[in-house]
Amino acid sequence: MAVSVIHSHHLRVDGLSVSYPDRRVFSDLGFAVSPGQRLGLIGENGAGKSTLLRLIAGEFERADASASVDSEATTSGRITRPRRTALLAQELPFGPDERIGEVLEAALSEVRAIELELDAASAALASESTAASTARYSAALDAAERADVWSAEARRDELLDGLGVGSLGLGRRVDELSGGQRSRFALAALLLSAPDALLLDEPTNHLDDAAAAFLEDRLRTWRGPVVFASHDRAFLDRAATGLLDLDPGRTGALALAAGGSERGAAGGSADDLLAASGGTVFGGGFSEFLAVKADERQRWLRQYDDEQEELRRLRIGLAETARAVSHNAPISDKNKMAFGRRGDRVEQQVSRRVRNAQLRVETLERDQVPRPPAPLVFAGIPSGSHAFDEESGLLLQLSDAVVDGRLSLEALHVAPLTRLLVTGANGAGKSTLLGVLAGAQRVDGGIVHRRKGLRVQLLEQDVRFTDPGASPRRLYERALGERRAEQVPLGSLGLIAPRDESRPVGALSVGQQRRLALALVIARPPHVFLLDEPTNHLSLALATDLEEALGAYPGAVVIASHDRWLRRRWSGEELELVAGRAVARSAVPAGALQ
Repeated sequence: MAVSVIHSHHLRVDGLSVSYPDRRVFSDLGFAVSPGQRLGLIGENGAGKSTLLRLIAGEFERADASASVDSEATTSGRITRPRRTALLAQELPFGPDERIGEVLEAALSEVRAIELELDAASAALASESTAASTARYSAALDAAERADVWSAEARRDELLDGLGVGSLGLGRRVDELSGGQRSRFALAALLLSAPDALLLDEPTNHLDDAAAAFLEDRLRTWRGPVVFASHDRAFLDRAATGLLDLDPGRTGALALAAGGSERGAAGGSADDLLAASGGTVFGGGFSEFLAVKADERQRWLRQYDDEQEELRRLRIGLAETARAVSHNAPISDKNKMAFGRRGDRVEQQVSRRVRNAQLRVETLERDQVPRPPAPLVFAGIPSGSHAFDEESGLLLQLSDAVVDGRLSLEALHVAPLTRLLVTGANGAGKSTLLGVLAGAQRVDGGIVHRRKGLRVQLLEQDVRFTDPGASPRRLYERALGERRAEQVPLGSLGLIAPRDESRPVGALSVGQQRRLALALVIARPPHVFLLDEPTNHLSLALATDLEEALGAYPGAVVIASHDRWLRRRWSGEELELVAGRAVARSAVPAGALQ
């Protein structure tokens, strides 16, 4: 390890680099987080968010090199952090036999120690008032105030209730709790320990709306620096005072925005984007980030168009100049003397113009900005697929549909351009309903009517390909047919990296496999597109692009989601399920949802 650590009330990273033998995670990363500021980490899966949090927490230094994969990592740089810096990791540090009360009391051990030190310092000051005893008491009092030692029990009960686990009791064993309950207790224990700096890795996983809102309120009043990684766009928007984008594919593009002075639609300034090697810091919330990013993309596109026009003009001028310097025709006897006097100079001047023009072309070709990634769009429904227009009636109808113990729905109608959002808690029946609509789940009672020639496709939460040894390119060609695959090449969709197109699909990550499944739909859209938690396993940028693209989808769309950002911006119909039954329905056009 070559990372030096300094203690301070602030949190600062300078020149931090991490690489493994087969890949570089990030290079020369730098940023600072002051007390009271909350930095959200964003970027593609594998961009290094969890690695960065663990580095700041010091886990790489504490790891046993003989047993840890981190021994393969090469790190360098400097980290300045508060002495009491705590990390909420996705892997929970509990033993199965531990009881909740014991876990929470262990979290208070440092707070108890601070309280004891304050008592000792107070006694020393009372017995002998010296400069040393006064300084000791002042330091102990400052630490006690930061740790809020006088309200530990009250804070414990408030945290448990706020995170929705207060009713479970303190005597329960860890192995008696669900995964979601263990995650909530881990978060409660971390907040209860009142560290000077908080590091959180996906803190809203397993939190419902009320618990997420409670956490947001807590973080907004946290006195120390906070750094967190999250795919929860609503949480990022409400909790973060700044963002650090670790996606290396965006750094160059976002750096363009730093050069401008225009303001985004949400009030964020392009000057708030600070480019750095390995990441880009934005001084605003997620809504502002999206507005500035959209504005930046327009500038990027204008620069690209301007450079391509200049290249076209230079190439035309170069070709015309090259034709003008052709001296292949023989020189007449009358001109030989004159040419002898002026010819060499003329040739040199014209050749110099050719070389200068060629140099300008070569320089611009080398330094030109790349074409901005195309926005995510769905191709039209292929001809010959019995496309249905808005006036051609209903596509799907459910009447008294029952799946024993999971779903009981009196009626649901899907029209050619239906936009329906299905909401509800885990276990409410959302996935079951989508399975019924897709034909993957049989009903135990009732009627499911599908229009003849109807194509329905479901993007499942957990994508599984039956041939894990096949490459994405091969699966794409099988699903679409060679002709359609040639018309809409897989690489043109921007969802699968060129290096991954030939890899076995079973070797790809969950997120990459979901991208491939999405690519199959984008290239050949069905009449009814069903999406089960579509933003899971997708990057923030892709999730946002997908939602925008679905607004112009050429068929019907039915989405099941608990994503607060998506729900907050939804403008179509809504259906809420509780225990498999419809309890709330939005006002909808006649014949769309009944």
